[in-house]
Amino acid sequence: MTGWIAGIDGCRAGWIVAIRPPDAPAATRLEVVADLADILGRPGLVCVAIDMPIGLPERVGRGGRGPEQALRPLLGARQSSVFAIPARAAVYADDYRAACAAALAASDPPKKVSKQAFFLFPKIRALDALLRADAALATRVFEAHPEAAFRMMAGAPLRHPKKVRGAPSAPGLDERVGLLAATGLPRALLDAPPPPGAGRDDALDALACAWTAERILAGTALRHGPGARDAHGLPVAIWS
Repeated sequence: MTGWIAGIDGCRAGWIVAIRPPDAPAATRLEVVADLADILGRPGLVCVAIDMPIGLPERVGRGGRGPEQALRPLLGARQSSVFAIPARAAVYADDYRAACAAALAASDPPKKVSKQAFFLFPKIRALDALLRADAALATRVFEAHPEAAFRMMAGAPLRHPKKVRGAPSAPGLDERVGLLAATGLPRALLDAPPPPGAGRDDALDALACAWTAERILAGTALRHGPGARDAHGLPVAIWS
């Protein structure tokens, strides 16, 4: 198949993208863009797997959305990397206090928003707005999770976290590099410094998402979650 696949992760400077033709891992390149629309609007992009929520809930129960609940048990000690997305009203709140108030009002049991989640809200809103504005785009862009991809590559939960106390951890990064190398990615790409504005863990996560995009395009990816849709028709599922 002609065209491009991409794996995308958020990073300090915006978004880091691993992009390549299908079935050509050796041709993968990494780039950082400030505006998500610059990548999602690229001609010939046939499948994108992105580490960002798609399909925002109006209300949230214990454990979050169905895909988050389904995925966590597969990750063993890494399941804390899957956090529950709060309700849409919280994601679109103007400030942290308002986000917490909206989350409390739309969750059972009531739960506030973590600061980690709050700092992701602008990126979640950017993706949500693009997909709601373009029904065709929504058929090519899928929610993914890097830890789920690495777990599927390994056939078991990973042994090491990629970060310890907020800092990159060499054993965890090396474990993930080994798994990516086994998929055919060049060691020169995996060992190179990430593009400016992104961390090495961001780059590895984008590469893992590109692996998921390849599987989605081939029809071999797993869908976690019951296949529901949110109030705006966007699918609520995580793919690996």
